[in-house]
Amino acid sequence: MADTAAQHEQGFDVVVLGAGSGGYACALRAAQLGLTVALVEKGKLGGTCLHVGCIPTKALLHAAEVADAARESARFGVQATLEGIDMTGVNSYKDGVVERLFKGLTGLVKGRGITVVEGNGRLVAPRTVEVGGTSYVGKHVVLATGSYSKTLPSLSVDGEKVLTSEQALRLDRVPASVIVLGGGVIGCEFASVWRSFGAEVTIVEALPRLLPGEDEQSSKALERAFRKRGIKALTGTPFKGVDVTETGVRVTVESGDAFEAELLLVAVGRGPVTEGLGYDEQGIALDRGFVLTDDRCRTNVEGVYAVGDIVPGLQLAHRGFQQGIFVAEDIAGLSPTPFEDSGIPRVTYSDPEVASVGITEAQARDRFGDAVEAVTYDLGGNGKSQILRTAGFAKVVRQKDGPVVGVHLVGARVGELIGEAQLIVNWEAFPEDVASLVHAHPTQDEAIGEAHLALAGKPLHAHS
Repeated sequence: MADTAAQHEQGFDVVVLGAGSGGYACALRAAQLGLTVALVEKGKLGGTCLHVGCIPTKALLHAAEVADAARESARFGVQATLEGIDMTGVNSYKDGVVERLFKGLTGLVKGRGITVVEGNGRLVAPRTVEVGGTSYVGKHVVLATGSYSKTLPSLSVDGEKVLTSEQALRLDRVPASVIVLGGGVIGCEFASVWRSFGAEVTIVEALPRLLPGEDEQSSKALERAFRKRGIKALTGTPFKGVDVTETGVRVTVESGDAFEAELLLVAVGRGPVTEGLGYDEQGIALDRGFVLTDDRCRTNVEGVYAVGDIVPGLQLAHRGFQQGIFVAEDIAGLSPTPFEDSGIPRVTYSDPEVASVGITEAQARDRFGDAVEAVTYDLGGNGKSQILRTAGFAKVVRQKDGPVVGVHLVGARVGELIGEAQLIVNWEAFPEDVASLVHAHPTQDEAIGEAHLALAGKPLHAHS
C-alpha cells in the first residue's frame, strides 16, 4: 500500500492552485528562481483575465472604437460609412487575440519546466493539493483560484436574456437594447461597447455615481460623456426585480419604475472562488469567502499564501501579477518589499477612459485635512487631445508642501498615461520634480506635465 500511495504523491517546492494572472505569474517567477513548481488549473492557463475578462473585453472595446471612428469619420474630413457590426467577425478577431496570447503563455510555462496539472484541485492538507486522486505536496502552497461573476439573491441568470459578463462576451448579435445592472468598471465598459455598436443602453446603479471607487470629479465627467453619447445612467437607483418577457426583460427598481430591454447584463461585481476547495477544512481564515492574508500575502496557516482576486482588495490582473511575483520571491528568500493597493494603477477602458493611481481628493482631505492641494488641467488645452477630439482632464492631488498622492485622468486613451502617473505617486514625487521634466509635444502626456506645472505654481497652457 505504501508503494501505491507513493505513486500517487508528487513533491514540489511550490504548488500553485489556479493558473490565472496571480497563479501563473507566481509559477513563472518561482521557476525562474530555480524552484520546482506544480501549477494546477481546471480550465485554461491564463484564467479569467485572458479568456473571459481583461483581454476579450478590451478587444471588443477596440472594435467599438473602430466603429465610432467609421461612424464619425466626416468630422475629420474622411468620407466613410458604417454599414453595420458583424459580430461573427468581431468575435473572430477577439478570439484570435486571446488564442495568440494563450499560445504564448503556454510556451512560456512549458519553457520554464513547470509541471502543469489539469483538473479540479482541492486543498486536502495544509500543503497538499489533490487532483484526480493524485496528491501534489509543496513545501509552500499558493492559493490563486480567482473570482466569478456575482449575481443578486432575487436574480436568476438564464444565459439568454439575463447574462453575466462571461456570457455577454459570447453574444453572436448586437442587442437592440440593454439594461446594465451595475455602474462599476465591468458595467461601464460593456455599456460603452454596446452603445458604440448601436444598442440603446441604460445603466442601473444603486450608489450615487458611476465608478464609485474613483475620484468624484472623474465619475461626473464620465456620466456627462455617457449622457452625450446617449447612454442613460440611473444612479442612486436600487434594483428590485426582473421579469423575463417574450421580447426581453422588464426591470423594476425600488421606486416602482420599470424599464424594458432585450437583455439584462448583471455586472454587480465578482466574488472569490473558494467554496468547496477545502480551505475551511484546513483552517484557512476567510471573510465572506475571501482569503485573509498579511501584507506578505501569507495566510494564517504556515507555508500557505494567497494571491489575486480571492484576497480582499482591488480585483485587477496586474495586482495578481505583482502579488504572484512577490510571493515567489518571498518563498525564494529574496525579501521583497510589500506594496499597497493605493499605488496600483486603475483603468476603466470605456469611451472616454478613466484612469487613476493613488488616493482621491476626498480621501486625501480625510487623511490630511486642509493640507491638500489639487489642480485639474482640462484636455481642451492639450493639442493631441484636440486632434483626437476628446474631452477630459488630468487632475493631480498633493499633500500641501509635500508629494503627489493621487493622479486622476479622463479622456480617450488616457489609460496609456497611467505609467508615468504611477511612478510619480509611488516614488512620492513633488510637483516641482515633475514640472522640470520635458514632455513630448504634441502628446496627451503633456497634460500630466501641465497639471504639475500648475500645481508647482508656474502654469504654462493653463489659467493661473
